[in-house]
Amino acid sequence: MVGDETSSVPLAVVLGGSRGLGLLIAAELGRRGHRVVIAARDAAELERSRALLADQGTTAYAQVCDVAVDDNVGTMIDRVETEIGPIEVLVHVAGIIQVGPLESLTREHFSQAIDIMLWGPINASLAVLPRMRSRGRGRIGIVSSIGGLVSVPHLLPYSTAKFGAVGFSRGLRAELAGTGVSVTTITPGLMRTGSHLRAQFVGRQSAEYAWFSAGASMPLLSMDAEVAASRIVDGLLQGRANVVLTPLAKIGMRLNGVAPSTVGALLGVAARLLPRPPADGSGRTIEGWQAEKRLTPGAARVVRMLTTLGSRAADRNNERTPTADLL
Repeated sequence: MVGDETSSVPLAVVLGGSRGLGLLIAAELGRRGHRVVIAARDAAELERSRALLADQGTTAYAQVCDVAVDDNVGTMIDRVETEIGPIEVLVHVAGIIQVGPLESLTREHFSQAIDIMLWGPINASLAVLPRMRSRGRGRIGIVSSIGGLVSVPHLLPYSTAKFGAVGFSRGLRAELAGTGVSVTTITPGLMRTGSHLRAQFVGRQSAEYAWFSAGASMPLLSMDAEVAASRIVDGLLQGRANVVLTPLAKIGMRLNGVAPSTVGALLGVAARLLPRPPADGSGRTIEGWQAEKRLTPGAARVVRMLTTLGSRAADRNNERTPTADLL
């Protein structure tokens, strides 16, 4: 157990806290006076992020954990509660973004998305809830997406898992009414975290990367991720039911609610404008930094110009890897 001088400081666990939005949420919780446990699969990434948080003055701990594995999550939660302290706040941010047309996707893509972004929050919530309920307090935040409210073309595994996460999160809040434990459903739109470099691409990988990376980086289409993290933590600590971020997400959600047929037709048009699948099948899955290297020199210059803000965010948010820098 940690010493008395820190054991009275509230403890937050951020699953998927080693980079991107998860790292920013962990940093924001640290600024609000929490000790923070960041959990993810990659030990090296975790240590880099733990050091970044420590440099900012946050007491941070790193835990290697695969949210898709129930026993793995349960063991991690038990270890944190026993060795560090009671968990007051738990946030599930872990995710995987797979971009490409249906014809280039396999069942494995769907399985990966569902395991991480639907089973992940289920595993984490079921593991932490007995203790939170026994204490009569706790905050759980589940990061979904506007893709969990409006299914976006060329992101079908992602949207499938995120729709499930929204249903689970909202239903869990209702189940826990009156217990002192609140659940916040978080549905952001595109944010400039630098995640386009670590997203996965199939089909015509470079063409898919070009449109996705631009959308995830341009100011009118995406949101500053630091601002997003602050608003997420505001809503989470206040126990709000929902946090919806970015103007496009709010517009899309409301328009889909009043005119779903119109939204469906518009999304159908968008799907036809996106890159078509290659004639030779799905090909392999590669990450964004690899797809960027396959762009023609002219296309690469344009994409790098459009993704300037997103690339700067990647540098700040641990989204670049040593491997990506070397190859």
